[in-house]
Amino acid sequence: MKILLVATKPPWPLIDGGRVLLWHTMAGLVRHGAEITLVAPLDAASDGDTVRRELRPLCRPELVRHPQGTRVKAFAHALWGGAPVSIALHRFAAMRERVAALLAAEAFDLVHAEQLQAAANCEAVDLLPRSTTPLVLRSQNVESNLWHGLAAGRRALRPLIQHEARRLSAWEAQAVRRSSVTIALTRRDAAQLAALADQAEKVHHVPAPFPADLAPERAPPALKGAPPVVLFGAAGWLPNCEGERWFIREVWPAVRARVPGAVLHAFGSTGWMHGHRDAIASAMVGHAPPADSSAVFAAGAVLVVPLRVASGVRVKILEAWARGVPVVATPEAAEGLEAADGAQLMLARDAGGFALAIGSIARSAELREGLVRRARALLVANHDPAAVARRMFAVYRQVVDVR
Repeated sequence: MKILLVATKPPWPLIDGGRVLLWHTMAGLVRHGAEITLVAPLDAASDGDTVRRELRPLCRPELVRHPQGTRVKAFAHALWGGAPVSIALHRFAAMRERVAALLAAEAFDLVHAEQLQAAANCEAVDLLPRSTTPLVLRSQNVESNLWHGLAAGRRALRPLIQHEARRLSAWEAQAVRRSSVTIALTRRDAAQLAALADQAEKVHHVPAPFPADLAPERAPPALKGAPPVVLFGAAGWLPNCEGERWFIREVWPAVRARVPGAVLHAFGSTGWMHGHRDAIASAMVGHAPPADSSAVFAAGAVLVVPLRVASGVRVKILEAWARGVPVVATPEAAEGLEAADGAQLMLARDAGGFALAIGSIARSAELREGLVRRARALLVANHDPAAVARRMFAVYRQVVDVR
C-alpha cells in the first residue's frame, strides 16, 4: 500500500511523545508492507541532512523548511477570523504545495494526516481535479477538549480561550466529516469525535503502538537522588506548561517533605524552579531537552506526569513502561490507557497523593517491580506494534476498497 503521510513534524529526533508515536506507527506500517512518503515541516534549527538520513529506513522524506515569521502571521490570521490559532500555526503554503505536487505526480492509495493540524495542509485531496485519493485523519487527541480544560484555570483569559475552543470544536467536526475515516487513540476520544461530527460510523479506535521492551544500546547515565524523579518539561505545549508549574510549585515541596532523598530532574524545563527556598531548589536539577529520550529513563528513576488537562495517550508513560520505569500520574494523564491504580501505575490527584505514591515506590522494591511487570504485560496486550499495524491496515482497506 502506497501512503502519503502528512505530519506536523518529522518523527526524528525522538524527543517528544508525538514524534515517538509517529516513529513506531511508521515502523509498524513498513513492516506490514507499506511504502510511505512523508511530508513534514523542518524548523530552522534542524539539520535537514541528518533528519533525512535517520528517516530513510522508514520512508521517503519530503521535508519542507518552515518559513520565518509563521507564528506572527498565524496569530494575526486567527485574530482576523481565520483558522483557529493551533491550526494556523501549522498551516502554510509550502506544505500545501508539496502535498498537491506529490498527489498530482503520483498515485497514492491514501493520504494519512497525522493530527488535526496536518489535515489543514491536505486541501489538495479535495481540490485537485479527478482526485479520488481517500484522506485518513489520525487524531492524537481531541484538541478542543484541551482548550476547554485550559480555560478553567485562567480566569482573565477564559472568554478568549473558550471562544478559541468553540472555533476549534467546529473545525474538528468539519475535519472528521471531510475525512474518509478518522482514527482515535482512545475509546473516549473516538466517542467524542464521533459526537462532534455526528458520524460515528467514520470514527475508529486504534491504540497507540509501542514495543513492550526497549533495551537501550548503552546504559543511560545515572541520575542522583533516592529516588531520582523525572519530569518532562513543557516543550511549548500549554497543558505541559501548566502541569510542570503546578508540580514544581505545589507538589514538589510535599514530595521532599515525605521523601527527603528524592531529587527532581526536569528535562526541557521552562524555568519554574526559580523562587524556591534553598532546601527545595537544591533538590531540583534542570536539564536540556534530551537528544534521545532513552537518556531520561535511568535505573531507579520514577516518572511523574502531572497533567491536569489531557486527551489522547501519554506516550511517555508507554515509554517508561517499556524501559522498566514506574509511573506516578494524574488520572487525567492516565486516562485512555486502561491501566489500574496500583497495578500498572500509581494515580495521584494532589500534592499529598504524589508524595505518598513516590514514597511507596522508593521504599518497596516489590511494588516497583510489580508495577513494571504488569505495565509491560498491558503494553503487550494493548499496544503491540504488529497488532496495531494490522488494525490500521484494516481501516485503510475499508476506505481504499470503497474508493
